[in-house]
Amino acid sequence: MQTDGLESLCTTKMNFLNKISYKNIACLFSCAIFFVLTSCEEDLTKTNGSKSKNFPSQIINNANIIQRDSGFITLKAKAPIIEKYLLIDSPYTVARKGISIEFFDKKKPKVPGKITAKYARIFEYKKFYEAKGNVRITTNEGQRFAMQSIYWDQKKRNIYTKDTVYVTMEDGSTLVGANGMTAKDDFSEYTFFNNSGDFSTKRLEEKKTPQ
Repeated sequence: MQTDGLESLCTTKMNFLNKISYKNIACLFSCAIFFVLTSCEEDLTKTNGSKSKNFPSQIINNANIIQRDSGFITLKAKAPIIEKYLLIDSPYTVARKGISIEFFDKKKPKVPGKITAKYARIFEYKKFYEAKGNVRITTNEGQRFAMQSIYWDQKKRNIYTKDTVYVTMEDGSTLVGANGMTAKDDFSEYTFFNNSGDFSTKRLEEKKTPQ
């Protein structure tokens, strides 16, 4: 009888311990699942939150751009490929494989000026342009400018660069602006910095940069 009592007691203890073990395992398993799911959710949130929107939303091959002001064509641009980034705070257009731009003045609408470059970026809403890589500009009066980069603020009608500028006038005279230039976008006025050469014109305002 005592043996039966001991066996019964041992069986009861084992059942009790098994219940505790099962409960502990179930609890640990549930916690583990919750932790894994929470971690995955946080990782997905971080991944989605870190996705960049700086990718082209539109790509145009053999692009032609025409800009008008009150019906008057102010600009024509051609590029082998144009990429438009429209999903970011400051949308812009990029021409990575070069661009050719013609800009028109109402005073000489049939004789456009020209800009060519290996790379260009256009902020259409700001009307701000930047061109880089063997930049060449020809005005509607025949002046030729060569530099490595140029910036054009069309709203302010201002063009400028800090690069060395090489200029050839229509009469063949030349000038080197060692520290860049600033000009009106119709080139009716311009300023060169630390210039040298045989250039001579009443429109040139020489301005030495501080040493």
